[in-house]
Amino acid sequence: MKKRYYLILSVLCGSLINLWCTSAAHAQQDAQFTQYMYNGLYYNPAFAGKENGYHFSALHRTQWLGYNAPSSGGNGINTQLLTAAGRIANTNLGFGLNFVNDDIGPTANQEVNVSLGYHLQIGRGVLSLGASGGFFSSTIKYDELNPVNPDPLLPASGRESQINFNFGAGALYDHGNFYVGLSSRHLNEPEFDFGEGLFGNQLRNHSYLLAGYRIRTFGQFSFEPNLLLKTVSLDNFSYDISVIATHNDKISGGLAYRGEESVSVLFGYSLLRDNSLRLGYAFDLVIGGVEAKAPTSHEFMLAYQLPTVARDIQRVIQRTPRFRF
Repeated sequence: MKKRYYLILSVLCGSLINLWCTSAAHAQQDAQFTQYMYNGLYYNPAFAGKENGYHFSALHRTQWLGYNAPSSGGNGINTQLLTAAGRIANTNLGFGLNFVNDDIGPTANQEVNVSLGYHLQIGRGVLSLGASGGFFSSTIKYDELNPVNPDPLLPASGRESQINFNFGAGALYDHGNFYVGLSSRHLNEPEFDFGEGLFGNQLRNHSYLLAGYRIRTFGQFSFEPNLLLKTVSLDNFSYDISVIATHNDKISGGLAYRGEESVSVLFGYSLLRDNSLRLGYAFDLVIGGVEAKAPTSHEFMLAYQLPTVARDIQRVIQRTPRFRF
């Protein structure tokens, strides 16, 4: 999967020059997740408050574990995602918050977005519209760079960070047994200019199509095939497909495939009496471009759903010699 700022890395890091550089100008810059079907809010703000209750999740991904390029330290690419979402009481409005930390060797990127969703019942389905806004921060660690031809104007040490505004929007239709959503991130395409104008990189517009179908079968089993189609400025396309099987809303397992990159195995288990706490794990085996990557990636997820507390106040019957009320 193409990661952000390989345009910069291809110029500065000789060991990375063969890593996804053929289309770097329009490469995938967003973080990637194998358990994307459980983290719709990251891709589409219309997921904000789509379901009742409050939802929280934390995810850690190590991509290409043991990758030994200069500056990587054998730690691969490390990404963390935190999300929270809920519904505003007695309204059709939902809110969401997500934080992303993406550590890619000599570069590090953080993203904070607040999302607002509006949910309208249409027939048997729900149409959701969402918008998000926040900040995108990018940092270059000059002392971890290993340039092939050092530029005397390039700082030899220290860090440089820049922050820009970031906006997105999306729509989602959920009919119960299937859903489909279309969204776009980085609509304003913020620009970053490092090294006093020596080099720069623009955060390109990313669009996503996320869809799934829920199939209930025998013996409390359910199956859910999912599709995530990704494009950068309608120029570079990639996709993820998966099938997840779940028993009694408690134990799940599945297979996934990332186009021309990897195959994955996913596991999940729900804890507590109401299955409100969920553990998830995904293992990726790289099958494409193995010359420039380490063979495995690992992803851990913890999710919790806090249900809405409803108080049912029962009327107490009062009796008198003449009246009953």
